[in-house]
Amino acid sequence: MAKVQMSINLGVPAEQVWELIGSFNALPDWHPAVEKSEIEGEGTGSVRTLQLAGGGGTIRERLEQIDDEGKVYSYSILSSPLPVLNYSSTLRLREAEDGSGCTVEWESDFQPAEVAEKDAVEVIQGVYQAGFDNLKKIFGG
Repeated sequence: MAKVQMSINLGVPAEQVWELIGSFNALPDWHPAVEKSEIEGEGTGSVRTLQLAGGGGTIRERLEQIDDEGKVYSYSILSSPLPVLNYSSTLRLREAEDGSGCTVEWESDFQPAEVAEKDAVEVIQGVYQAGFDNLKKIFGG
Protein backbone atom coordinates (compact mmCIF):
# COMPACT_ATOMS: atom_id res chain seq x y z
CA MET A 1 0.00 0.00 0.00
CA ALA A 2 1.40 3.38 -0.99
CA LYS A 3 0.84 6.53 1.03
CA VAL A 4 1.02 10.23 0.18
CA GLN A 5 0.88 12.97 2.83
CA MET A 6 1.29 16.61 1.89
CA SER A 7 0.39 19.95 3.46
CA ILE A 8 0.56 23.68 2.85
CA ASN A 9 0.39 26.62 5.23
CA LEU A 10 -1.84 29.54 4.28
CA GLY A 11 -1.90 32.90 6.02
CA VAL A 12 -5.70 33.09 6.30
CA PRO A 13 -8.16 31.59 8.80
CA ALA A 14 -9.22 27.97 8.27
CA GLU A 15 -12.87 29.08 8.06
CA GLN A 16 -12.10 31.23 5.02
CA VAL A 17 -10.34 28.36 3.23
CA TRP A 18 -13.06 25.86 4.21
CA GLU A 19 -15.68 28.12 2.59
CA LEU A 20 -13.86 27.50 -0.72
CA ILE A 21 -12.72 23.87 -0.44
CA GLY A 22 -15.09 22.35 2.14
CA SER A 23 -17.88 21.34 -0.21
CA PHE A 24 -17.39 17.89 -1.74
CA ASN A 25 -18.49 19.39 -5.07
CA ALA A 26 -16.09 22.38 -4.94
CA LEU A 27 -12.95 21.03 -6.66
CA PRO A 28 -13.51 23.02 -9.90
CA ASP A 29 -13.50 26.20 -7.75
CA TRP A 30 -9.92 25.69 -6.58
CA HIS A 31 -8.16 22.82 -8.38
CA PRO A 32 -6.88 23.70 -11.87
CA ALA A 33 -7.02 20.10 -13.13
CA VAL A 34 -10.79 19.85 -12.57
CA GLU A 35 -13.00 21.52 -15.15
CA LYS A 36 -16.40 20.43 -13.88
CA SER A 37 -17.98 18.45 -11.03
CA GLU A 38 -21.44 16.95 -10.87
CA ILE A 39 -22.81 15.46 -7.67
CA GLU A 40 -25.33 12.67 -7.11
CA GLY A 41 -26.92 12.48 -3.68
CA GLU A 42 -26.28 14.44 -0.51
CA GLY A 43 -23.89 13.98 2.38
CA THR A 44 -22.06 10.75 3.13
CA GLY A 45 -22.35 8.32 0.24
CA SER A 46 -22.82 11.01 -2.41
CA VAL A 47 -20.82 10.55 -5.61
CA ARG A 48 -19.07 13.28 -7.58
CA THR A 49 -18.08 12.95 -11.21
CA LEU A 50 -15.10 15.11 -12.09
CA GLN A 51 -14.33 16.17 -15.65
CA LEU A 52 -10.60 16.76 -15.93
CA ALA A 53 -9.29 19.80 -17.79
CA GLY A 54 -7.99 19.38 -21.31
CA GLY A 55 -9.91 16.18 -21.98
CA GLY A 56 -7.97 14.29 -19.29
CA GLY A 57 -10.86 11.96 -18.53
CA THR A 58 -13.39 11.44 -15.78
CA ILE A 59 -12.97 10.53 -12.12
CA ARG A 60 -15.84 9.24 -9.97
CA GLU A 61 -15.43 9.59 -6.21
CA ARG A 62 -17.63 8.76 -3.20
CA LEU A 63 -17.82 10.89 -0.05
CA GLU A 64 -17.08 8.58 2.87
CA GLN A 65 -17.25 11.10 5.71
CA ILE A 66 -17.57 14.85 6.21
CA ASP A 67 -17.29 17.01 9.33
CA ASP A 68 -17.85 20.72 8.60
CA GLU A 69 -17.13 21.68 12.20
CA GLY A 70 -13.86 19.73 12.17
CA LYS A 71 -13.14 20.95 8.60
CA VAL A 72 -12.37 17.50 7.21
CA TYR A 73 -13.75 15.11 4.64
CA SER A 74 -12.72 11.67 3.37
CA TYR A 75 -13.47 10.13 0.00
CA SER A 76 -12.62 7.16 -2.18
CA ILE A 77 -12.12 6.81 -5.92
CA LEU A 78 -14.65 4.57 -7.67
CA SER A 79 -13.17 4.91 -11.18
CA SER A 80 -10.34 6.96 -12.61
CA PRO A 81 -7.66 7.23 -15.30
CA LEU A 82 -5.11 7.70 -12.47
CA PRO A 83 -2.74 4.75 -11.89
CA VAL A 84 -4.27 3.83 -8.50
CA LEU A 85 -6.57 1.20 -7.01
CA ASN A 86 -8.32 1.13 -3.60
CA TYR A 87 -7.63 4.86 -3.21
CA SER A 88 -8.92 6.53 -0.07
CA SER A 89 -8.10 10.10 0.85
CA THR A 90 -8.67 12.76 3.50
CA LEU A 91 -8.61 16.54 3.08
CA ARG A 92 -8.30 18.41 6.40
CA LEU A 93 -7.83 21.98 7.60
CA ARG A 94 -6.13 22.87 10.86
CA GLU A 95 -6.05 26.32 12.41
CA ALA A 96 -2.51 27.48 13.26
CA GLU A 97 -1.96 27.38 17.02
CA ASP A 98 -0.67 30.97 17.01
CA GLY A 99 -3.68 32.19 14.99
CA SER A 100 -1.50 33.12 12.01
CA GLY A 101 -3.46 31.13 9.45
CA CYS A 102 -4.11 27.47 8.75
CA THR A 103 -2.67 24.29 7.31
CA VAL A 104 -4.33 22.29 4.55
CA GLU A 105 -3.46 18.58 4.80
CA TRP A 106 -4.18 16.10 2.00
CA GLU A 107 -3.31 12.44 2.41
CA SER A 108 -4.14 9.15 0.75
CA ASP A 109 -3.54 5.41 0.77
CA PHE A 110 -3.74 3.36 -2.42
CA GLN A 111 -2.32 0.51 -4.44
CA PRO A 112 -0.41 1.34 -7.64
CA ALA A 113 -2.19 0.19 -10.81
CA GLU A 114 -0.02 -1.04 -13.67
CA VAL A 115 2.91 1.25 -12.74
CA ALA A 116 5.72 1.20 -10.22
CA GLU A 117 4.76 2.47 -6.75
CA LYS A 118 7.09 5.47 -7.03
CA ASP A 119 5.41 6.49 -10.31
CA ALA A 120 1.91 6.27 -8.81
CA VAL A 121 3.08 8.27 -5.77
CA GLU A 122 4.55 10.96 -8.06
CA VAL A 123 1.25 11.25 -9.96
CA ILE A 124 -0.75 11.75 -6.74
CA GLN A 125 1.85 14.18 -5.37
CA GLY A 126 1.52 16.15 -8.60
CA VAL A 127 -2.27 16.31 -8.23
CA TYR A 128 -1.98 17.55 -4.64
CA GLN A 129 0.77 20.05 -5.48
CA ALA A 130 -1.27 21.57 -8.33
CA GLY A 131 -4.13 22.14 -5.91
CA PHE A 132 -1.84 23.59 -3.24
CA ASP A 133 -0.13 25.90 -5.75
CA ASN A 134 -3.51 27.27 -6.78
CA LEU A 135 -4.61 27.75 -3.15
CA LYS A 136 -1.41 29.78 -2.64
CA LYS A 137 -2.38 31.95 -5.62
CA ILE A 138 -5.89 32.42 -4.22
CA PHE A 139 -4.98 33.06 -0.58
CA GLY A 140 -1.29 33.95 -0.66
CA GLY A 141 1.48 32.03 1.11
